[in-house]
Amino acid sequence: MTEEVERNYLEINSINDLKEGINPSNNYVLILLDPINFQLNKFFYKNIGKKHKWVDRLIWDEQKWIDYVSSEKVKTYVLKNKDDLVGFFELIFHYEKNEVEIAYFGILEEYQNKKLGSYLLSEAIKKSFNKNVNRVWLHTCSLDHKNALNNYVARGMKIFKSEIVKI
Repeated sequence: MTEEVERNYLEINSINDLKEGINPSNNYVLILLDPINFQLNKFFYKNIGKKHKWVDRLIWDEQKWIDYVSSEKVKTYVLKNKDDLVGFFELIFHYEKNEVEIAYFGILEEYQNKKLGSYLLSEAIKKSFNKNVNRVWLHTCSLDHKNALNNYVARGMKIFKSEIVKI
């Protein structure tokens, strides 16, 4: 069965355009995964992605996961509430273009609808601009969380391309 999906590409070109989300509380901490842990990337991908048809990486073997997260271009950040995992984002640094792609971004279901997405996205954008890039971008689609597109726009991102794709 074929399904039509709307895909939107968004960007932000200056940290000055960021409209920050509110820091939820001191119980939440954002950490850079260092050392890397492909199992955490895989866990978030599978658990957040199951409702949004994230399927590309489900066929990856362990070595492909390790190779991906080991790349110097990839940085993974994890949001925790005390010791509990909450959400994550992966940044891919495209040094040759002086830009960062927010490759994957999400909150586990039990933490959704608590305004954590706006905070996490703000942090992803700030971490990206810390590397003095000219642009931060991502794409989202109509299969993603119902608030995803609104969150990206509310943080100051602008749509630069839209398309309909069949999956």
